[in-house]
Amino acid sequence: MTNEERLRRIEAITDAALSGLSVAELLDELLERVRDLLKVDTATILLLDGHTGELIATAAKGLEEEVRRGFRVRVGRGFAGRVAATRLPVTIYDVTPADVVNPILLHAGVRSLLGVPMLANGDLVGVLHVGALTLRRFGADDVRLLQLVADRASLVGQARSQILDQQAALALQRSLLPSRLPDISGLDLAARYVPGHDLGIGGDWYDVFTLPSGWLGVVIGDVSGHGLPSAVVMGRIRSALRAYALDCDDPAQALTALDRKIHHFEAGTLTTAIYALIAPDRTTVHLSSAGHLPPLLALPGRPTRPVTLTVDRPLGVGRPPTNRHTKVLDLPPNSALVFYTDGLIERRGELIDTSIDRLANAVQAGPADALCDHIMSRTEEHPTDDIALLVIRRRPPPE
Repeated sequence: MTNEERLRRIEAITDAALSGLSVAELLDELLERVRDLLKVDTATILLLDGHTGELIATAAKGLEEEVRRGFRVRVGRGFAGRVAATRLPVTIYDVTPADVVNPILLHAGVRSLLGVPMLANGDLVGVLHVGALTLRRFGADDVRLLQLVADRASLVGQARSQILDQQAALALQRSLLPSRLPDISGLDLAARYVPGHDLGIGGDWYDVFTLPSGWLGVVIGDVSGHGLPSAVVMGRIRSALRAYALDCDDPAQALTALDRKIHHFEAGTLTTAIYALIAPDRTTVHLSSAGHLPPLLALPGRPTRPVTLTVDRPLGVGRPPTNRHTKVLDLPPNSALVFYTDGLIERRGELIDTSIDRLANAVQAGPADALCDHIMSRTEEHPTDDIALLVIRRRPPPE
């Protein structure tokens, strides 16, 4: 078989992805075709887990045990780790225990190995390697063919990784955001969340919870970054703040404790947040801001304005401050507080103060759900960043 014929057969199977093959089916078929074309006994794809820096056995022919056991190896260790670290093809004519860290290769009797890196847009996606149960010298044509297959499989592996990350992040975020807001006596609540189109799932979140004291806790925040890592950190921060809220009756104290936690356990994470406590009689609100955009206060018959409060340092930045501030705000009947994240208002080339004023001009006191709908109707059709919006309105007293 000529190299041209080999290339046509590889291209045919990669094109089959367009006709309905799933990612798993395509990788499986690619490995079967590689075994046939190169006349080898084993073929394995290990994809890089960017969160752990490990290569994970994802698809295999002849070494299916690797996938069943979930074999993983750090970049730089063993045969596959060496391929990943150098990003160059590696061949081993006579495999010895010193060459590999995976006992499954030795147990299967693999004698010769050829591995190539899987790269997409210059980024490492994983490693593709083949093996023979008899001594074999892999030549330049074998390397070129396997590299071609790896290049095709890299796009599939990258797409798979992105899809899994997006699905996991979305599932995690949906599980952490309130499925429905609680029914709170004297208050009318509504919220919206929209993931960004360009950047994917981010770290925006909101939370509403009642405390044993009768006070109502309200939080909105934004963890820097996007994707699964930000969603995971967001979940940890949300849970930690709920715990601190049980012991702190001052929002500033709770944010101070949360800041210490982030510095110690989530080093390098920048988070903005507003934590508010609404009094049991619903007449006042105590607020503390950690670098977050000010909420809006909509009062009947009066212009909506941003709440004037001291904006303290974001969480996780610099040394934890010990003097965070709490603002006490009156909440008259029929008034509404509007909490939001930056994705709602930011526009390219527009100053943030201008963006806040534009939002304030569009907000009038009214039922919370209708107000959310009105605000969201004025957002961009395809927001690039996450949007979290939470409206809390004090109901008028019963006549």
